[in-house]
This record gives sequence, C-alpha cells and structure tokens, in this order.
Amino acid sequence: MTTVRTAIVIGGGIAGPVTALALRRAGITATVYEAYPETANEAGGIGGTIALAPNGVAVLRTVGADEAVTAIATPIERTAMAVGRRRVDLPTLAGAPPLRVVHRAALYRVLHDRAVTEGVPFAYGRRLVHADQTDSCVTARFEDGSTATADILVGADGIRSTVRSLIDPAAPGPRFTGLLGFEAVARHEVDVEPGTMTFAFGRRGYYLYWPEPGGGTRWGANLPYQRPLSLVEARALPAAQWLDTLRASYGDDDPGRQLTATSDADELQVVGALQIMPPVPHWYRGRMVLVGDAAHAPSNSSGQGASLAIESGVQLARCLRDLPDVESALAAFVRLRRARVEKVAARAARINHAKAPGPVARTVMPLLMPLLVRTAMDPEKTVAHEQRYVIDWDAPVTADPALR
Repeated sequence: MTTVRTAIVIGGGIAGPVTALALRRAGITATVYEAYPETANEAGGIGGTIALAPNGVAVLRTVGADEAVTAIATPIERTAMAVGRRRVDLPTLAGAPPLRVVHRAALYRVLHDRAVTEGVPFAYGRRLVHADQTDSCVTARFEDGSTATADILVGADGIRSTVRSLIDPAAPGPRFTGLLGFEAVARHEVDVEPGTMTFAFGRRGYYLYWPEPGGGTRWGANLPYQRPLSLVEARALPAAQWLDTLRASYGDDDPGRQLTATSDADELQVVGALQIMPPVPHWYRGRMVLVGDAAHAPSNSSGQGASLAIESGVQLARCLRDLPDVESALAAFVRLRRARVEKVAARAARINHAKAPGPVARTVMPLLMPLLVRTAMDPEKTVAHEQRYVIDWDAPVTADPALR
C-alpha cells in the first residue's frame, strides 16, 4: 500500500487533469497548478485539432471522461493515401474503434470540467520556477512567490517542461522536425465519404484533410521550413501572409489548391514548429516525475501523442497506488512506459522522413502504393500493438522487473 497521499501536478493541459483524476481514484489528493492565468484552452489562443487513438479513448474510460470526449469528437472510420491524382484506400485494423479527432481547446475544457466535477482543485497563474525535496516531501516554488508542498510532484508541463530541467539540468530539449503546422476549414467540399481522412503528398509538402461535419473540409498542412518558429514567432507574421505561402506551396496539388483557395486567413490556425522529444534519460528524481509530452512527445505522424500522455497519467497512478514507496513506484512506472512510447516514436520518425518526397520518390510512390498497402502498411503489423493496448486498472502493479 502506498505512503503517498498528496500530489502537486504541474500543467493543466491534457496529461495534467487526467493524471490528477487517476491519482484521486488511487486515493491520492492532487492539485493542478497551471502557469496561465486561466484554463489552458482559453490561454494564448491554443487551437488546432488533435487525434485520439482507440487506446487513448479506452484509457479515458478509467477516469470517466471517455463519453464526454467522444461526444465532442469526429470519428474517422476510414483513411486513404494520395500522391498526385493516384489515391488508394488504406486497410483498417479489424475490430478497432474509430480514430477520434477533437479540437484541442474543447478537449482541454472537457478534461478540466471532469476533474473539477470530481473535486480536483486547480490553481491558475502559478508558473513553477523551482522545487525543493526532502526525504518526506517536495515543495514547489512559483514565480509569484507562493509555494505548495506534497508527497510527490508530477511534471505534466509539456514539451518545454520546467520539471524536466529540475529533474535533470542536462536533459535534452525538443527537436524541430523541419515542419511548421497549420490548420483551417475550407469552404471547398472534397468528394470523399464523410469520416474519411486522406493523407496527401503534395509537390512541396504533406497535408491531410477530411470532410467537416456541418460542411466544408478541415485540412492540416505540414509545411517544410528551414528553421523552427515558436508559436509567438509564427503568429507574429500576419495569417494572410502565411496563407499566401500555403497557397503557393500547395497550388499545384488537387485538392490542395482548392482547400487553400477557399480558406480564410482569419480562421487559419498557425501552430508553429512541429517538435518531438528525443529519448529522455531520467523521467524521475526523488519525488519528482514526468508524464506526457514532458517525457515523451512523438511526432504528430504517430497519431498517438495525446493518447500516450493519457496512458502515462493512469499508469503512474496505478504504480503509486500499489507500491509501498516512491522509488519503487516511479521505477515501475518507467519500466511500464519507456519501451512502449519509444517504439511509437521510432515508427513516427520513419513516417516523418516520407513527408516531403523528392521528384524521384513522387514518381515512384504512385506505382508502389498498392504494394505498400499490402505489405508495409499492414495495420496488424504496424499499429495493432498500439491501438489495442488496454490498461487494466484493477490489476495490481508489481515491483518485479520480470512482471507487468
């Protein structure tokens, strides 16, 4: 039985509220501390759409948030790949529920509201700057001079995590993928069945699209760019200027030309640099531990970033619930998570290399697509182990490295 009774959770995005909910279910009182002065979905114009894989939705059931999330999400039943005018349907994973795409701000709100309903306190405008540890507790120190003390501190503070640097000042930071992210809803209606997501390889960049419920087509672009731009830097340029760039980049593509031409600058979501986390050597030190993007942020190509973050929050709670001391619990948590998340990240990295094919590859890809679909894109071999993954909340966690 755990000796942990209280927790400080840094970050109110996706991983933070889920972790706090799971900890509460494990009998641990958690408070979420958010750097922004309001809920994360309201702060800084955070937007864009993210995907929740079947395994992510399944683990949300553990904290009672699955129905509320699926109610605001769009199910994606089918996927296809297009290169030029050649299009091929991709095989689906037999028996798996659909992928769910959901607006990031809406997801933040649903998870926040679920946590509040369950009695999880949130404190806003609390930017972590330091933490002090003793043998029995950890004290968080915030920029405004306030402090908080608990048995453990959980860093759910994203890819630019402050907690990661406190655990290991030499820890690697995020790496730029060479791509900038954009998203919009076009007035153009694509001629595909609703619930179909298409992955398109344009002449100058990769993009994807699907019919938007209620009309139009939602599309996202991964635009090759020579240097990383933070969200602030990317949004410092007028959205109309970015839209002109996207129109020039995708103007030779069908339907890229129509999608960019019928989108409005004032509705363009500028996401900024798409980044990934390289392997993080140390996920915990003493009474501080990382979850979500702070520890593992695969490329958006994986379709698993949010789902893995949710999984990690629940697994951490199980380990703290079942193991008698913090060290054994956090060691078990890393053992349960590291191999899985790094395998997903490696698969996504391979996909990233194909997002901007050269002229020769673009010529060959349409010819090879049917073969690739039958072999290299077999979902039973590529994603079954990811999407069918289920966390058994009721199963006890053991400290034995040979057991799960």
